[in-house]
Amino acid sequence: MNELSPLRPQLERALFLEDMVAGLSRTPKATPPKWFYDAEGSALFGEITRLPEYYPTRTEMALLDSAGPDIAVAVGPGRTVVEYGSGSAAKAVKLLSALAAPAGYLCVEIDPGAARATAAEVAKVFPDLSVRGVAGDFTHLEGEVAVGKAPRLGFFPGSTIGNFPPEEAARLLRTMRKHLGKGAQLLLGADLIKDRAELEAAYDDAAGVTARFNKNLLVRANRELGADFDLDAFDHRAVWNAEDARVEMHLVSRKDQTARVSGETFAFAAGETIHTESSYKFDQARLEALATAGGWRIEKTWIAPDHPFALTLLAA
Repeated sequence: MNELSPLRPQLERALFLEDMVAGLSRTPKATPPKWFYDAEGSALFGEITRLPEYYPTRTEMALLDSAGPDIAVAVGPGRTVVEYGSGSAAKAVKLLSALAAPAGYLCVEIDPGAARATAAEVAKVFPDLSVRGVAGDFTHLEGEVAVGKAPRLGFFPGSTIGNFPPEEAARLLRTMRKHLGKGAQLLLGADLIKDRAELEAAYDDAAGVTARFNKNLLVRANRELGADFDLDAFDHRAVWNAEDARVEMHLVSRKDQTARVSGETFAFAAGETIHTESSYKFDQARLEALATAGGWRIEKTWIAPDHPFALTLLAA
């Protein structure tokens, strides 16, 4: 079965506007990264994952291959896989191929087109599997997911958990635990701390694709919220913050300027930034602390030897 429950456009626009106005009213200015992902943003992120500098996707894919048999043993048979923020079907196909007798697959993706495409691709590869694609915000999950009676394996790859500050990340993991229900497991992808130059290059590629991805937030605001951002008046910046163990992405104002968003005016000084994304990196102690704060315990961790990246199996 291939289903799609789309977000209501008016509600999505209202939430986008609320977050933009609140974020630009802060000091310092900051906006949630989820608004990168309209159709163009999803396409640009797909390009990013294929860039030579961007190691996380290919490293995690290789780890799913090498650790797949061991993951299957640890997970056991007969679970429904619930993937949060899929983006594409590639990782789900690898995981489902490794697992013994999966009971079904559900993806939750904020971009309706990506949700539809992911579900369709998984259904094509696994025609006998119950498959659903749901367009929704996985940061606002409610209740327990309705996907039959089989126990659930949550799948949260890509180190997307690193986009949330520690307290928010723990709260999200608690919400996922409730969403997945009794006896749940969660396979969590998390990027590990490594050399500064390698980290910064992954978020500031030579071809400028990540810069276009970052600026797409302003493109989207101009289109959907009636904003008047001058794209040429902002630069992309990625920097490693060692104290907080995170790569930060910013849009930097090149001059003193103002921008209007749905009738409200916001002033920018030259050099002032909009903090658009944080990507927290982890070590074993941070992973253990996050799991505990989120109401999970670590069952097993697999780490890629090159460009260290972890897949960690959590149990409720």
